[in-house]
Amino acid sequence: MWGTGRRSVRRSSKVESLGEARGCDRAVKARQYPATRLKGGRKPSLFLFYRNSPCGKAVKRRNSSLPPGLLVHREPLFNIPPVVIAVLAVLVLVHAMRTWVFSEQQDIEFLLSFAFIPARYDTSTILGGVLPGGGADVWTFFTYALIHADWIHLGVNAVWLLPFGSAVARRFGALRFLAFFAVTSAAGAALHLATHAGEQFPMIGASAAISGAMAAAMRFVFQRGGPLGLLGRFDEGAYRVPAIPLRNVLADARVVLFLVVWFGINILFGLGSLPITGSEQTVAWQAHIGGFLAGLLLFSWFDPTPQLPQFDDSAAAPHQ
Repeated sequence: MWGTGRRSVRRSSKVESLGEARGCDRAVKARQYPATRLKGGRKPSLFLFYRNSPCGKAVKRRNSSLPPGLLVHREPLFNIPPVVIAVLAVLVLVHAMRTWVFSEQQDIEFLLSFAFIPARYDTSTILGGVLPGGGADVWTFFTYALIHADWIHLGVNAVWLLPFGSAVARRFGALRFLAFFAVTSAAGAALHLATHAGEQFPMIGASAAISGAMAAAMRFVFQRGGPLGLLGRFDEGAYRVPAIPLRNVLADARVVLFLVVWFGINILFGLGSLPITGSEQTVAWQAHIGGFLAGLLLFSWFDPTPQLPQFDDSAAAPHQ
């Protein structure tokens, strides 16, 4: 009998609290406050109203009476790894300096020093010492990825870097992601050099590194429990699922479809059938392929969880 009476008291007090709170909500909307004046004729502020008035106490009782299971956990609107934001900031800063700070002559000197130019490595090409040598022979394999032709070029690369770079950065971590970005950039430059030996036109853009991120993401996003199954939710563990073994990549129909679409689009860009940025700029599609292959083949070098058993999502069984 005592327990039943206690439950009824709790239920009635909860109903009373909710009734007071709803009445106070209506009073707030109608600007009809219980107390209209303070000492000295001052009008009460909304803060004082909620802090000291009975309505404020009713609101507190209403919130405290909600079951914990009804509390909603809100995720950030933009959940981008800091390292990806940092890379984008560097790309924007470099292009902003070229656009608004450098003179035309300074911009040319900047490109000659940091863009990737195949003629730099061709001893048969005589350019009268125009191209800086020394360290530029090494660092341009990486620095060209930080330079873009225009804001459209930068914007297109940023759109692709955000989803694929974020997925890879969450799995690899910041330092491994930066190393991966550098290695895939160098791989793109190497394939471009092999197919454009002696060419004097500079190559710029982060597309090779982004292509590498696409290939790396392809190794785990299609797996069961991976990022594609989150449906708007965020789960750090989804980026740690076992990756598809390299030998089984072509056994997954979704991966094969991704490969066909990716290579098809790049071939169309390379043959000039489609403009990649709405302009007539030449697309270094061989560099895209170099970065993509490096990301696909060297994924295990950077993956921090190689000790996990490798699962084929279609068979849901470990591979020996």
